[in-house]
Amino acid sequence: MRFRRGDGQGLDLHQARDDVPLRAVLEDAAMGRWEGPRDLIAATGGDWDRRIFRLQVLARAGAGLRFADTWARAEPGSGDALALLAHVQAVRSMISGAGAGRADMERAWGTCLAAAEAVPGDPSPWVVMLALIRVHAPGRNVLEQVWAEVVRRDPYNREAHHELLTYLFARNHGSGAEMFHWAQERADTAPRGLPLAVLPLVALAESHRHRMETDAGSYGLSIHPWIDCPHIDQVLDGWWRRRGPQPHAQFMDDANYLAHALAFAGRHSEAYEVFRAIGPYASEVPWSYCGDPRELFLRHREWALRAVRSGRVPRAPRGPRVPRPPHW
Repeated sequence: MRFRRGDGQGLDLHQARDDVPLRAVLEDAAMGRWEGPRDLIAATGGDWDRRIFRLQVLARAGAGLRFADTWARAEPGSGDALALLAHVQAVRSMISGAGAGRADMERAWGTCLAAAEAVPGDPSPWVVMLALIRVHAPGRNVLEQVWAEVVRRDPYNREAHHELLTYLFARNHGSGAEMFHWAQERADTAPRGLPLAVLPLVALAESHRHRMETDAGSYGLSIHPWIDCPHIDQVLDGWWRRRGPQPHAQFMDDANYLAHALAFAGRHSEAYEVFRAIGPYASEVPWSYCGDPRELFLRHREWALRAVRSGRVPRAPRGPRVPRPPHW
């Protein structure tokens, strides 16, 4: 079962999360008005992290609407309009798929290049290209070129790293070993306090999802690779305890990965602080990789609260211990 808008227990599943200005602009955009998105993106300025998040959310809302297309026609020289249109066209190409979406992909690619020329320092068009490569797979030589352009502009860009890691998933164009190696390398080399430390937890969750999908019979329904997982302490020390006072745009997604890992490791009292920071903003992934996401989030949040109130950690269901691959 997936999360649904309007679920109880105080969950807020709005795609804009705690970005209040973005929520207001989405209401304008739903009515076809592009002036709100224009003013919001302009006000975001050179905060590339927040800019990309807002462009992505607007693009998902705009894939079936025309406000981005109308804005680009009204202000053809606007780098902001081109950046949003590139995101929208990319989403449309992904909805169509690798075959039918080829024309949309080429259109989005051209818009990305135009946006990059209009605002040379903006990494967002290049992040869109990474997503297009993942879905339409032009080749690793192109991937390396685009990655170099992102790194030149914003070397620790959170969304670019997640796009490349997703490219390396076994279900896409990589393998489990390559995915884990790259995630750990990037986490180890990033400055402390950055959310790139979460990348190994993303890889671990994807490995669990993949094994459940492809080898559930021998893998077992109740085996959780988060027990005794060294990545958790690396994330706590590398990001959580050193993070800045202002949360980054995708904070809720990264915090959900950490809360999930702590919860399934049975470290409920430590998870309490993370759940408090998340507040009502539960994310479907990675909870859905282990069952009903709403049920699991609410259950483990309650266990975390009980652990703090009682001063002890409630016992969580644990599956049989099995030998784990070296990359876990």
